[in-house]
Parts: sequence; C-alpha cells; structure tokens
Amino acid sequence: MRPGFFITFEGGEGAGKSTQLRRLAAGLTDRLSGSGRGVVATREPGGSAGAEAIRSLLVEGAADRWSAMAETLLLYAAREDHMRRTIRPALAEGAVVLCDRFADSTRAYQGAAGGVDPAMLDALEAAVLGDTRPDLTLILDLPAATGLHRAIGRGGAEARFESKGLEFHERLRAGFLAIARAEPARCAVIDADRPVEAVAADIDDIIATRLPALVTP
Repeated sequence: MRPGFFITFEGGEGAGKSTQLRRLAAGLTDRLSGSGRGVVATREPGGSAGAEAIRSLLVEGAADRWSAMAETLLLYAAREDHMRRTIRPALAEGAVVLCDRFADSTRAYQGAAGGVDPAMLDALEAAVLGDTRPDLTLILDLPAATGLHRAIGRGGAEARFESKGLEFHERLRAGFLAIARAEPARCAVIDADRPVEAVAADIDDIIATRLPALVTP
C-alpha cells in the first residue's frame, strides 16, 4: 500500500468547506472500510494540541489584532506542529488526510489579500512543508459578498477574518483563483454558490477522476 493521500479544502469565508469535508470523510470511511486505510479529518489553524492553542490567537479578536506578517508567523508555527504531530504520521500509516485549509490559505489571506511578500511565503513553505504537499486541493469558489453573508449569519466567536471587509475578501477570492490557475494539476475549482448536494457531486467526480485509488481501493 502506497503512503497516504493528502486532500485539502480551500476557499473564502462561507464557502462550505467544513460541510463538504465532513461529507467526504464519511463517504471515504465507508468506502475504504477493510482496505487498511484510515481517514483523518483535520483543520488549520489547528489539528494538533499546539496548533489549536495558537488558533484562538488568530481567529478571535479585532480585525487589526495582528499584522499580516504576524499572522503568517503564527500560522507557520501552528502548521509546523500540525505537520509533525498529525499530518505526516497519518500519511506514513497510509491514511487519507482531509484538511480544512492549508498553506494555500496563507498564500491567499496573508499574501494576496494581506500583502506579505511571496518570497517570504516560499521560504516558509520550503522550511515547514518540505516535500509534504497536497495530492489534491479542492477550491470552493463563490462571490465574496455571498460568502461573507453566509459566514456572518452563522455567528460565533471566530469572526475576526469576516470583519476585514468586502475589499479584503475580493482580493482573497482572486488569490485563490490565481493559485488554481498556476497549479491546475493539483487544484480543482468548484462553484460553491449552489446547493450542498450539487457541490458534493462535483467533489465525488473530481475524486474519481484524479484519485481513482480512493474509488476502487
């Protein structure tokens, strides 16, 4: 059995990543039962004890609590712990790792929308990620205003990024789409401005086409 598969979910606020990740995790768990492959659902920032401790610093409080550079450094501190304690061990055991946000979110939020130098992000990715990169990235795309309306409607304490305003989120959306254009072999853009079932059907089709080993293990 080859090492595990690493699938990441990306997109702006309110795109439905968490809903689709849970649905895919449940489907793969059933499909892979008896194959020797587990399914690990995780998230960023977070996914390990140390990274979860950092998460609250990033997602709670005022929009201007941190600069984009400070956010980047906090995110990569959390990501290093997450990689070392959760992602790499699971992949080594042959699991399918599904992650709600990963390094592309830093590229989009802190880079494209926040102005952090891409060279800085390149260096951090090389140091922390190394060769551990997603096999597939699902980018759930919808108009920024629609996503913000959805996200604000759900409320909760983790609303710091929602409060950054529409212009920030327009840049964010453009950043994700630029990543997809630059890496089409890894990234698939899905129209998330549709019912949950339609989005889920597209994800199933993409998995079947790009990672057929997960359909017929």
